[in-house]
Amino acid sequence: MGTVILEMAMSLDGFIAGPKDVSDPDRELGGLDILHDWRFAGKSSTETEAYEVEKFKPMGAGIVGRRMLDLGIGPWGENPTFHMPIFVLSHETRKPITKQGGTTYHFVTAGIESALKQAEEAADGKDIMLLGGANTAQQYLRAGLLDEIHLHLVPVLLGEGIRLFENIGTGQIKLEQISLTEDPGVTHFRFRVVK
Repeated sequence: MGTVILEMAMSLDGFIAGPKDVSDPDRELGGLDILHDWRFAGKSSTETEAYEVEKFKPMGAGIVGRRMLDLGIGPWGENPTFHMPIFVLSHETRKPITKQGGTTYHFVTAGIESALKQAEEAADGKDIMLLGGANTAQQYLRAGLLDEIHLHLVPVLLGEGIRLFENIGTGQIKLEQISLTEDPGVTHFRFRVVK
């Protein structure tokens, strides 16, 4: 079985997105540009694509929340860089959405454990990436189903928005640092969740 990895870019004050505003979904994405500038700014589309291919190469499947899919499916386009099956946590049954390059969005209504089981079967021993959003990440963390957390900490204070580590319960969750690397505009942390 592969490793279940949560990967997120986060502001110094703990936010992974701008404020959630159901009347204006674009407002939720407001903080994302600055949180991902280190990945895209000043880079050609070829360099960005190479980074994404390398990032997803060891992954066999992904898991994402329904709201994250709703916000991302348009920008991700017809040939998303995932090139793997993505299992979408949802309250409504839908037929899978197939995109180019091997990405298919499968909707799972039976909860986080079911989504993980299906992702493990599809991954065939490769790693599974939890792509967000915050609510999905919090559910997996609370349930003890994450193996690693990879954070890209961006030196900005957003002041408001959606925090990654809210609603994770009151029990202590111990992490062991695997690595720390610095790049211009971002510090990358990798942690193992101690079980």
